[in-house]
Amino acid sequence: MTEVRPATAAAWEDVVDLFTRPGPRGGTPFPGQCWCQYWLTRGREYWDGHEGDNRARLEEQLRHGDAHALVAYRDGEAVGWCRLGPRSSFVRLAHARTLAPVDDVPAWSVVCFYVAPAAKRQGVASALLDAAVELARDRGAPALEGYAARPEHPNIDSYTGYLPMFLAAGFEHVREGGRRTIVRRRL
Repeated sequence: MTEVRPATAAAWEDVVDLFTRPGPRGGTPFPGQCWCQYWLTRGREYWDGHEGDNRARLEEQLRHGDAHALVAYRDGEAVGWCRLGPRSSFVRLAHARTLAPVDDVPAWSVVCFYVAPAAKRQGVASALLDAAVELARDRGAPALEGYAARPEHPNIDSYTGYLPMFLAAGFEHVREGGRRTIVRRRL
C-alpha cells in the first residue's frame, strides 16, 4: 500500500534518502543532481546547481513551505516524489514555446515524478498523481495540467509521467507540445 504525504520540512531527510539512494546498478540517481529544480530555473543556473545549489534550493523551499510537492511511502520508506504548483511558478514553463499556455485558465502544473527503481511499476506514480489532483483542488486550482511523455519517447522524458497514466486518471488530451503531450483535468 502506498501512502502519500505532503513534502514538508519534516520530510527533508526522507527526500534526501530518496534522491540519493543508489539504484540497482549503483551510481547517483538523477534527482541527486536536479533536486526538482529543472522547471524552477533556466540555463546555467540549473546546470551549475548540480554542484549543490539545487539541493540547497529544495531544502530552503521545503523549510519555508514554498514547495507544493508530495512524497510517497511504502512500509515507512520514501519511494516516490511529485512536484506541482501554479503554472506561473515554473520559470522554465513560462519560456517553453512548445508548452505555451493553452488558454487563460490559471491552471496548476504537475511537472515532476520520481519513483525509486525498486518501486517502479507498482502504482506509485499513479498514487502520487491522484494525490496531486487532490492537493491542487484543495488549493483552489481550477485545473491541473501535465506534460506527459509518450510511451515511445526516450526514458529521459519519463520524469513528467507517461500519457497512459494521465489518461487513466481522468486527464484529457489538450494538444501536442514537442516531445510531450499537454493533458489537463478540470477540478
